[in-house]
Amino acid sequence: MSTRNPPLDHARLDRIVAEARRATEQRELGYRERALKMYPWICGRCGREFNRSNLQELTVHHRNHDHDFNPPDGSNWELLCVYCHDNEHSRHIDHVRGAGYDDEAVAAPATGNPFADLKAMMARKRES
Repeated sequence: MSTRNPPLDHARLDRIVAEARRATEQRELGYRERALKMYPWICGRCGREFNRSNLQELTVHHRNHDHDFNPPDGSNWELLCVYCHDNEHSRHIDHVRGAGYDDEAVAAPATGNPFADLKAMMARKRES
């Protein structure tokens, strides 16, 4: 039984390292990596601080809600924890729906007049 290790395949190791470096460079081109380099790892809403062990819970929020608008200066980004990010998107959806921008039918305006008989009611109250 031989205890000798097989010889290293240096060409294969070089390919693996080169592929890992290319993958890193591609990720760094993404807006999340750029935002994490640009801003401190703190949620912009609740102030929670992050480190490498929980960094996956820190997200990049697009302030104008357009994920295709990624200026190089990061002016459309803010870092938010997953909870604040979900809250922000829920608030945005509520705002859009409340403003009547959705496809649902718009409610008909009220036609009743709650003060229609107010003068008569006040006159009856004075009489009693």
